[in-house]
Amino acid sequence: MCELKERLYLSTIADDACELAGRYGLGLEIAEYCTAGNMDEDFGPTDEQVRREMCAARRFVFHAPFNELCPAAIDPLAVELAGRRYRQAVAVARGYGIRRLVVHSGYIPLVYYPSWFLERSTVFWREFLKDFPRDMEICLENVMEEGPEQMTDLARAVDDPRFHLCLDVGHANAELSHVPVPVWAEKFAPWLSHVHLHNNEGGRDLHAALGDGTAPVRETIEIVERLFPAATYTIENMHAAPSVQLLMENGFLKV
Repeated sequence: MCELKERLYLSTIADDACELAGRYGLGLEIAEYCTAGNMDEDFGPTDEQVRREMCAARRFVFHAPFNELCPAAIDPLAVELAGRRYRQAVAVARGYGIRRLVVHSGYIPLVYYPSWFLERSTVFWREFLKDFPRDMEICLENVMEEGPEQMTDLARAVDDPRFHLCLDVGHANAELSHVPVPVWAEKFAPWLSHVHLHNNEGGRDLHAALGDGTAPVRETIEIVERLFPAATYTIENMHAAPSVQLLMENGFLKV
């Protein structure tokens, strides 16, 4: 059985993230800047909070802002905004010494045709990566995609060693996905770097504990470990203890 301890993170959306990270030696995924305004007028208090949280761990992932941001937007000013926010996120992450960023794809079904999304996103990310630090990595996360090909086609088109995919298990199990989660994992494997772990009942995106839903969490982790054993994982729950316990009970986490 694989041991995830050195590759497991807890999102700071969880009220017990820091306590558990300190107790079990886990990493943290910094989520405070998912709200872009925290990089602006609210940066001071947010920065203080993040630095306190970082005292509980030794390794980190940075979740970039995502509200109203889409690299494939139809309005060129919206595309400009996405680029500006992502560049801010890179600067803030580097200030903390964090080299891995999770970024949402920005795809919205019934608004963007998949072909448009692929074409425009490819242009955006190729241009963005021209000035992206060589020692950093982007992990593009699936959110509302109907299937994995929208993401894998993009990763193949961008074709940059700093550009990888983040498989969000809960999103892949939610109502907009037409493909079983294990298939997402298999298709993502050539570009996979990071995994978000949470669950739901196949409908709304609930970010529920790993044992509270229909996503085949154990099977998905086993597929990821077989196809990309260097992958890292983040538990994305509002309260992380039940999911940590489930990983322990299934032999994925030994403390």
